[in-house]
Amino acid sequence: MPDLLRTSLSGMQAFQRALEITGHNIANANTPGYSRQVAEFTSRPGVNNGVGFIGSGTQISAIKRIYDTLLGQQLNTATTSFSRFDAINSLSSRLDSLLADPNTGLNKGLQSFFSAVQDVSNDPGSVTARQVLLGEADGIVQRFRAIDQRLAETETEINQRVVQSVEDINFFARAIADLNTKISRSGGPGDPQPNDLLDQRDTLVRKLAEQVSVSTAKQDDGSLSIFIGSGQSLVIGSEARELAAQGSNFDPTRLEVVYKGVAGNSRLDTNLVGGTLGGLLDFRSQMLDPTRQSLGKTAVAFAQSFNSQHAAGMDLRNALGGDFFGIGAPTTLVSGANTGSGTTVASVTDISAMTGEDYVLSYDGASYSLTRSLTGEAVPLSGTGTAASPFTAEGISIVVGGAPAAGDQVMIRPARDAASSLSVVITDPQAIAMAAPTRTSRALSNLGDASISGPTTIDASDPAFLSGAVIEFTGPSTYTINGAGAFAYTDGAPITINGSEFTISGAPQVGDQFTLEANLGASGDNGNGRLLSDVQTAGLMDGGSISIIENYGQLVAGVGSATRQVQSNVDAQGVVLNNIENAQLSRSGVNVDEEAANLIRFQQAYQAAAQVVAVAGTLFDSLINATRR
Repeated sequence: MPDLLRTSLSGMQAFQRALEITGHNIANANTPGYSRQVAEFTSRPGVNNGVGFIGSGTQISAIKRIYDTLLGQQLNTATTSFSRFDAINSLSSRLDSLLADPNTGLNKGLQSFFSAVQDVSNDPGSVTARQVLLGEADGIVQRFRAIDQRLAETETEINQRVVQSVEDINFFARAIADLNTKISRSGGPGDPQPNDLLDQRDTLVRKLAEQVSVSTAKQDDGSLSIFIGSGQSLVIGSEARELAAQGSNFDPTRLEVVYKGVAGNSRLDTNLVGGTLGGLLDFRSQMLDPTRQSLGKTAVAFAQSFNSQHAAGMDLRNALGGDFFGIGAPTTLVSGANTGSGTTVASVTDISAMTGEDYVLSYDGASYSLTRSLTGEAVPLSGTGTAASPFTAEGISIVVGGAPAAGDQVMIRPARDAASSLSVVITDPQAIAMAAPTRTSRALSNLGDASISGPTTIDASDPAFLSGAVIEFTGPSTYTINGAGAFAYTDGAPITINGSEFTISGAPQVGDQFTLEANLGASGDNGNGRLLSDVQTAGLMDGGSISIIENYGQLVAGVGSATRQVQSNVDAQGVVLNNIENAQLSRSGVNVDEEAANLIRFQQAYQAAAQVVAVAGTLFDSLINATRR
């Protein structure tokens, strides 16, 4: 009787625990990260009664957590990848809209500006047309600045989001370390596992994986070690390391992520970061920085090329045209680790060779070297770095001075900040130089049939540029200039005098004269205006192969293509993540219908065990009654 009672009571206790576990599952059916728990029943050891072993009931040997570690690792990896692309996509789509939208992009503004240039060229004496041109010039300047301002605001947003991501990572790391302590104290290998704590820890690990790529390693005491980047430990047992966002050596406003290790801070390799944090850093380096550089490169080419041609013309006041636009010189940023007092001045000298990339100029104590800021690739330098012989590389000129120390570095940004510095320096419409600065003429008394072409400006800075000259032929193949010299004449060959170039073609006779003179009072002349209009389509950039409008078009197309690729990756990673989540839910998730069936099953088993107890009681009562007789 007692054995029967103990056997039935063991069943009641086991089924009661099973009902409690089932109720726990149902209560957490909608709890994120919860893994279904299952009671594992085992029979209690039998008792030998001489003829065989009679069982002594059942017991719950373990409460098993249904969790697939491999699926969990795959889920973390997919979460990291999706979060990275999602972070890039949310920013790149806005960047694409900014550049491609006619109301915010450059194309419409550039077209309007050059249309105004053409209008003045068609009617160079119209002050009204000139005033409209100044208005369009101010408009395109504001367009450049507005785009650059939006890009700068995006970088500020990235900084703020990087700080938030770093704070989240540190919070999750501390929380995981705290759970490691609780889990390790709950028992060693073979002891019952704290399933709910394990679920909480895995949920935190997944949240951490949203922010940064992680790898995990389970320890013998049940704690979980977490590593990031190139193997830096973020969590070891109950100890959590931290990340920090701090300004770079060159630019305090540009945040970098560092790992705060025992030996000091070390910069994280952005190629291995992943997650939302990695997406933010990747977008900044792979899309935002190149966009600002390309925009600045376009601004430099636009301003310098237009200024160069404008300076080669003459305005309504008979003065040579100066700069039409103002634009800042390349930015130089001194490393905060420098110990010397060196100086660096950079300028753009060749638009066609300019890449727009950022560079780092380093001094090793004896010589200078130049590398690309993003890749570290060496860039050949020519020259000696003096004002008379500056360093030159990829369209930029560098003059160094002062007393640099070994290890000193300077970052050079030829184009990144150029768009924000663009301005219109001409305010007087009559100062727009639409006329050619010089003109040529043929003496009416000439006897030969030779003719002279209009002049082309070669060097408007020549001191004698507007002095003029008289060419007189002393023979069919020789001439003098202002009565001096004896120069050989070749039919159609270019002749350069005082910074102007022209040709004489035909057969001159002795005494024939041709004149080069300042183009004074030529209010209706548009010789330089036509050339200013040509700046729009002239091959100025990338070795002289593309125009400024084509360069901007390439920028828009590149950003658009990259945005579509990122969107495609987001969609693909979303499918992968969803599939893994569904696989994990089918394995670890709570099925309410299944748990309801378990409730009925365990309830009936409990009632059956209770009935056995009742039978044991009846038998015992019968035995007592029998012994009373």
